[in-house]
Amino acid sequence: MTELRQRVAHEPDAPPEDKESESEAKLDGETASDSESRAEPAPPPASADDTPEVLNRALSNLSSRWKNWWVRGILTLAMIAFFFIIIYLGPMVLMIIVMCVQIKCFHEIITIGYNVYHSYDLPWFRTLSWYFLLCVNYFFYGETVTDYFFTLVQREEPLRILSKYHRFISFTLYLTGFCMFVLSLVKKHYRLQFYMFGWTHVTLLIVVTQSHLVIHNLFEGMIWFIVPISCVICNDIMAYMFGFFFGRTPLIKLSPKKTWEGFIGGFFATVVFGLLLSYVMSGYRCFVCPVEYNNDTNSFTVDCEPSDLFRLQEYNIPGVIQSVVGWKTVRMYPFQIHSVALSTFASLIGPFGGFFASGFKRAFKIKDFANTIPGHGGIMDRFDCQYLMATFVNVYIASFIRGPNPSKLIQQFLTLRPDQQLHIFNTLRSHLIDKGMLTAATEDA
Repeated sequence: MTELRQRVAHEPDAPPEDKESESEAKLDGETASDSESRAEPAPPPASADDTPEVLNRALSNLSSRWKNWWVRGILTLAMIAFFFIIIYLGPMVLMIIVMCVQIKCFHEIITIGYNVYHSYDLPWFRTLSWYFLLCVNYFFYGETVTDYFFTLVQREEPLRILSKYHRFISFTLYLTGFCMFVLSLVKKHYRLQFYMFGWTHVTLLIVVTQSHLVIHNLFEGMIWFIVPISCVICNDIMAYMFGFFFGRTPLIKLSPKKTWEGFIGGFFATVVFGLLLSYVMSGYRCFVCPVEYNNDTNSFTVDCEPSDLFRLQEYNIPGVIQSVVGWKTVRMYPFQIHSVALSTFASLIGPFGGFFASGFKRAFKIKDFANTIPGHGGIMDRFDCQYLMATFVNVYIASFIRGPNPSKLIQQFLTLRPDQQLHIFNTLRSHLIDKGMLTAATEDA
């Protein structure tokens, strides 16, 4: 359509019908500047070399290929060390780190949009983008606080009021931003402004919603947070290693450096890594217990009696494999079976998050989302697969793992009025008698 309009614009004797249709389009709010906005945007300026000077001097004698390999390797080890540190600091620090990563990823994507379209001087674009981020975070984190800190919320009067009207307040905040956007519309840029409105909301959907799922996974137990993230990291590293040393066959045009050798090698390495990591972590309560809030100490606790998912069990080995390994049974944690599903997704489907990000960057002719991490790009470049993985883990837990939580039901039960509690008690007692779990004699006693 754009090419057709460009050809018509360059033809001196355009038919009258085309001129009439063009005038009708202008009546609908589309002007010449809207046509210009549909043209392919100019690419942002290329980023300079962000490698620290110390590494540049130390690796100056190497080729660019091996220099990049060492820079990526050193920075990867540094990020892994940082990952271990924040795990050691506990779930509260992890929540803060997740929120910081979310804000940085949002900033990188919104900045791309601003750099591409800033010449049009759109009013309130950045202000409204950050305002919508605030609204969405208020909604999601308010839901989380109400869910996991229920007794604390009910104990404090201001929090109880905010919790009761939380969704109405959230909707009011969003509606305010919506009205601000409508008031900011400029006649010459209607189409472009709606593009950016959609850009902001898609970014919120990708970044904020999925980072919220990461926190939900964390509260199910740190193992549901650490193992999936570690599997994505392992797959990224091993796919790069296999591709660097053995890669010959291109995998996908969106990422020319990706190879089938790296993809397949990363898959097998990640499955083995997931099994080993799950075996080690399943033996520690601090990793397998759900993260709960202790009202007595006003702090998080991760102490519990591990479920059957984290207790060693014997499994029979299929006859075909018995003849190879010489074992009839093997002792392993049931969670290790689930880790195979997690690592398989991280290896086979997770990379498509990276391919999606590669296509996005190619569309805007940029190499990386930012230059925050030398040799790696921006934060979003490192978390493009993690967000897709977080969604899968949340769906997997809801479908195959999570059951009713008695402690949450009791918390809600205790906040009811005495007559409501008595009604529920009588209903439950009648139900247990009908099931034969409670006798009439016990009832009379």
